[in-house]
Amino acid sequence: MEEAVVNGKLDDDKRLLNLKCSVQNYDWGRIGRDSSVARLFENNCGGLIEEDKHYAEFWMGTHVSGPSFLIQEDEGIEIVSLKSWILQNPKVLGDVVVEKWGSDIPFLLKVLSVGRSLSIQAHPDKDLAGLLHKLQPDVYKDANHKPEMALALTEFEALCGFISYEELDVVLEHVPEIKEVVGIASVDQVLTVNKHNGELKEERVLRSIFTKLMSVDKKVISKSLSKLVNRLNSEKETRPLTDKEELVLKLEKQYPDDVGVLAAVLLNHVKLNPGEALYIGANEPHAYLNGECIECMAASDNVVRAGLTPKYIDVETLCSMLTYKQGLPEILKGVALNPYTRRYTPPFEEFEVDRCMLDEGATVVFPALPGPSIFVVISGEGSMHTLSSEERVSEGSALFAPAEIEVRVTTESTLHLYRAGVNNKVLMNP
Repeated sequence: MEEAVVNGKLDDDKRLLNLKCSVQNYDWGRIGRDSSVARLFENNCGGLIEEDKHYAEFWMGTHVSGPSFLIQEDEGIEIVSLKSWILQNPKVLGDVVVEKWGSDIPFLLKVLSVGRSLSIQAHPDKDLAGLLHKLQPDVYKDANHKPEMALALTEFEALCGFISYEELDVVLEHVPEIKEVVGIASVDQVLTVNKHNGELKEERVLRSIFTKLMSVDKKVISKSLSKLVNRLNSEKETRPLTDKEELVLKLEKQYPDDVGVLAAVLLNHVKLNPGEALYIGANEPHAYLNGECIECMAASDNVVRAGLTPKYIDVETLCSMLTYKQGLPEILKGVALNPYTRRYTPPFEEFEVDRCMLDEGATVVFPALPGPSIFVVISGEGSMHTLSSEERVSEGSALFAPAEIEVRVTTESTLHLYRAGVNNKVLMNP
C-alpha cells in the first residue's frame, strides 16, 4: 500500500495513529480479570493485571487526568502525549473543531467496569465549572462542563434524574423513614401541590425535600437507615420486595450509614440492555450502579458528589445546582447507518458514538468527516485501512483518526468496536 510522505516522513494527518491509554483504579471498579477495563489496558499497554486490584476506567483522549500517548518512530522511538502532538499538528482536528474548541479534542472516550455503585453526583454547567475550578482547582480539575452518555456493553444499571411527582407522593406515603427525616411539613407540601396541580411549585418542593434530606445529621440518617433496612428485611419474609427496595438493601451493604441510600429512593432506577444508551446533561443527578459501558463526554473530569462515596462531598453545591427535572430519562437505541453500525447522538455538541458489530468476513466503511475520531476495539481481530496505511487491530486497540480520512474496517472474525467523534450536526452545520 502506498504511503503519503512529506519531507521524507510519513504524513501523520493521513493515517491512523495507535494510542497507549490510561487506566483508573477506583474502588468501585471490577477486580482483576473480571474487569473488561483491566483486559483492555493489558492488551493496549502490555502491563500485567493485578488480580486483587480494582480496574474502573480506561481513558482515551487528551485530558490531563488520564492522557493518551502515541509512539513516533521516524527518528528513533519517542513517546509523546496525544495532546502535545495535536498542539503541534492542529490541522488533524479539522477547521470546524479548531474554530469552535481550539487545538484540542472536545470529547473524552472511556470504557467503564462498574462493580459497585459510584457516588450520587452531578456535573456542573460551564459557568459553575469555571467558578468551582477557580475556587478549588485541586478538587475541580478543569473549567469545562461534562455532559455525558453511557452506552451499555452488558446489562447496565443506573440512577438518573428524579422520580415523577406522583411517585414522590407514593414514596412519602409508604417510606416512613424518609418522611421522618424530611418532616411532616414537607410531606404536606407535596400533598398540597398535588391537590392543586401546582406545577410551578413542584420544583421548589422537590428542592426543599432533597436539600433537607441531604443536609440531615449523619446520626439521624444512620438511625433512619437502620429502621428502613430492618423493616425491609422483615417484610421480605412475607412479600417480594420491589426492585427499588432490593436496591436500597444492596446499597446499604456497600455504603452503611450513607445518606445516598435514602436519596436513591428519590431517583429513577434505570436498566439498560446491551446497545442501549443513557445521556446525562449538566446539573442532573445520577449514579452508575453495576455493569460495563462505553462512556463518552465533553473533555472534563468535574464531579460534584453528595452520597455513596468516601470521596470529598459538596452537599451545598450539589443541592443548589440541580435542575430538579422529574420523570424517566430518554433511552437511545441508536440509528442504523449500515447493517453493522448504529449511531448514538445525544443533544450535546461535543460528541457522538458509533457502535460497530462486524460479522466474520464483513467490511464496513467509516466515511471521511471534517472532525477527528477515536476508535476502540472491545473484542475480535481485524484490520483498519486508510488510503495511506493499514493497522492490525484486536481487543484493546485504540486509534486516533485525523479529520478528513476514510477508514475501512475488515475482519476474518467477529469484531466489536466503537468510534467517538464530534457531533455530526455540528460538523456539517458549523
